[in-house]
Amino acid sequence: MIQNKASISGDTMDRQTQQQQGAFRQEAYELLGELETALLELEEAPDDAELIGRVFRAMHTIKGSGAMFGFDEISNFTHEIETAYDMVREGRLAVTKELINLSLAARDQITDMLAASKSGDDIDEVRSEEIVSEFRALMATTALLDITGEKMEASPEETDTFETDTSLTTTYRIRFRPSEDLFSYGTDPLLLLEELGQLGECHMVAHTDGIPLLADMRPDNCYVFWDVILTTNRGVNAIEDVFIFVADTCDISIRIVDAEDDEECQAYKKLGEILVERGDVTPEEISRMLTGQKRIGQLLTEAGVVSPDTVESALVEQEHIKTIRRNRKGVESANSLRVDADKLDTLVDLVGELVTVQARLSQEAAGSAIGNIHLIAEEVERLVSELRDNTMSIRMRPIGGTFSKFKRLVRDLSESLGKQIDLTTEGGETELDKTVLEKLNDPLVHIIRNSIDHGIETPDERAASGKPESGTIHLGAGQKGANVVIRISDDGAGMDAETIRNTAVSKGMISPEDDLPETELFGMIFAPGFSTAKTVTDVSGRGVGMDVVKQGVEALRGAIGISSKKGEGTTITLELPLTLAIIEGFMVMIGDEHYVFPLAAVEECVKITGTEMEDVRRRNMMNIRDSVVPYQNLREVFNIDSAPSDTERIVVVSSGEQRVGFGVDSVVGQHQTVIKSLGRMYQDIKGISGATILGDGSVALILDVVQLVSDADARR
Repeated sequence: MIQNKASISGDTMDRQTQQQQGAFRQEAYELLGELETALLELEEAPDDAELIGRVFRAMHTIKGSGAMFGFDEISNFTHEIETAYDMVREGRLAVTKELINLSLAARDQITDMLAASKSGDDIDEVRSEEIVSEFRALMATTALLDITGEKMEASPEETDTFETDTSLTTTYRIRFRPSEDLFSYGTDPLLLLEELGQLGECHMVAHTDGIPLLADMRPDNCYVFWDVILTTNRGVNAIEDVFIFVADTCDISIRIVDAEDDEECQAYKKLGEILVERGDVTPEEISRMLTGQKRIGQLLTEAGVVSPDTVESALVEQEHIKTIRRNRKGVESANSLRVDADKLDTLVDLVGELVTVQARLSQEAAGSAIGNIHLIAEEVERLVSELRDNTMSIRMRPIGGTFSKFKRLVRDLSESLGKQIDLTTEGGETELDKTVLEKLNDPLVHIIRNSIDHGIETPDERAASGKPESGTIHLGAGQKGANVVIRISDDGAGMDAETIRNTAVSKGMISPEDDLPETELFGMIFAPGFSTAKTVTDVSGRGVGMDVVKQGVEALRGAIGISSKKGEGTTITLELPLTLAIIEGFMVMIGDEHYVFPLAAVEECVKITGTEMEDVRRRNMMNIRDSVVPYQNLREVFNIDSAPSDTERIVVVSSGEQRVGFGVDSVVGQHQTVIKSLGRMYQDIKGISGATILGDGSVALILDVVQLVSDADARR
């Protein structure tokens, strides 16, 4: 029986350790993303002390947390890079292109090490040693120059920058009260305290009065908390980084009690004032005790107001510093909660099912004679709608994080191709569903790679054509109704319609007699195997990429367009839905079957009868307020074998710049649509992007507006 309990306890510890390691990986990936951004910015502003601090803190946090959770290889490797940036902070190592390249390579290696720790693959130790050796060589060269006196002196501005960051010290009062179940998460508080002590001059006092009698003690509980007085020049961020992985489960208080640059410093507070300030005693208790003749600490201890540990802690603080500043700096408690993506997906699925059940309730209530059932159905509909909107908003992420990842791509590719390219972004606050963002990454990579290789010219070519030697790629995003529009523009050579035409003719895609407008010619680049590159490089030229881009965008129920002007540049526009899970739909009927248009694509609905309807059907065109719009009957598009109705409703939809009117038998109206994927047998059916379950259990097909509009335009 004891063995079984031990086994269960061991399994629980294993699960908790895995959870902690998973949390570390997630935090580490975020820190690595921040590290890459900071390094790229630092390359452009090598004297920026704040950026240097960001790089150092990211490395320091990865190192410390890696050691705490058993990632010793990552911790040891990161220690070498942290050492280099400690020299940078002290002004003993300059930020050069070589250092940035090495740091980016180290960042990539840490990413590979994280991935290997999860998959169980072997870590490339040879690559790790190579990077560490290069860092050591760089630091050794700097040290040698320092000794020989050949190193260039820093400018006064640089010296001032670093002195401002490192010379002034601040004293902090830290109370670290771990949660009782801290040990069950695999966390050792002594490692945290040891790391804290490395930040500067430090005194610690452990409060042990909470330890119960042996009979009542649980060996896996933590009953001790600590008071720490720390004098450091590293700032509060370095202290917070020590506790970054336990901040949500522990009570951590950090207050400034003395600062070197405070002009209002005065004699340090008395023992009683410190205890009151900490909240260990009340002013009334202090006043009562002061009527005695003994020392205040002794009086409070004898009266049982505070424990001896508490008095000792206050005395240590009193001795640690002699002057203080009265204003305190508190640490705000965390107001966010990290949730596993799988749990969030499950929640969205459940909300989707709830939307379906709510639709069924509303349908039943509509035909019921029960008194309050209508009010109940309306209230449930309101609550479900709010729950749906709030749940979907949780999944939304700003696209700026995705944009920032491409700075590294542009930097590395432009360097390898001998080009000078700047990446600019706009609309980074625009939000998209996390699933859309994840699937959007590959199409954007393909587009940017093509812009770098085919679009932007070399510096010599740009200078010859009167352009700046440095080219620009611009990423912009903005919301348009229920869609997001993303534009990728470059100021390169643009596209040559005649070259594209000749390539299409040579590949048999069009005949020499075909007279196509530029927009259709530009669309040829999305055909499989199409490429106008004269040579094949490791970047592009094999005709693989743009067709994948189009497939990827259409798989997201989006549309892609292209415009270009020879000699001035090219712009590729992506229009994507905000979410792929639940949308507002516009339901119609053809015969006895229901179909759903995405409401964001619907512009209006018109009714046409009599001779006008016959004329529209004959010409497949209609006139709406002096605007000619192509017409298609959905019955004919889907080959539905039933007679059309005498009165037809026409739903006018738009995709990009194109508008088409689709004829249906009747209109049901707006409908909350939970998108269900089609099975493998039905995934390639043109014009259908998914299905939804109605309140009565029947299925309605969701129409692919992009495909339907494209086909209608082709038929026209």
